Amino acid sequence: MVMMKQFLAASTVFVLASALIGCASKKQYTGPEAAATVEMHLHSFEPATTTIKAGQTVRWNNTSIIWHTVTDDAALAKDPAHAALPAGAAAFDSGKVEAGSNWWHTFSVPGTYKYFCKPHESKGMVGSVVVEAK
Repeated sequence: MVMMKQFLAASTVFVLASALIGCASKKQYTGPEAAATVEMHLHSFEPATTTIKAGQTVRWNNTSIIWHTVTDDAALAKDPAHAALPAGAAAFDSGKVEAGSNWWHTFSVPGTYKYFCKPHESKGMVGSVVVEAK
């Protein structure tokens, strides 16, 4: 009887989590037209590397059930190697991007940007944007 109750409780949690994930993935995201879109999963950015042209925008959609950040500021990193900016580019931080929400950034300086999620950096949630000259 105890095992049956535990099984039912676990099944209920799984069904509720699945429903929440399904709701987040159907969200209509806002913002400017993006040249590339990155999805934020539980502990990863997909794709991990995105390539665009200078002047284009990348949009990050949080399809996870938890909040994330898109941060490219070595001063905020646990490992400064997880953040990199081309010369002349300003550091950025999205702040909390809640589940089902999005954030975007327009890149004007060519080069490679390495970014991370502040709370999930140590779990490997890092990514990069390669910005090519126009």
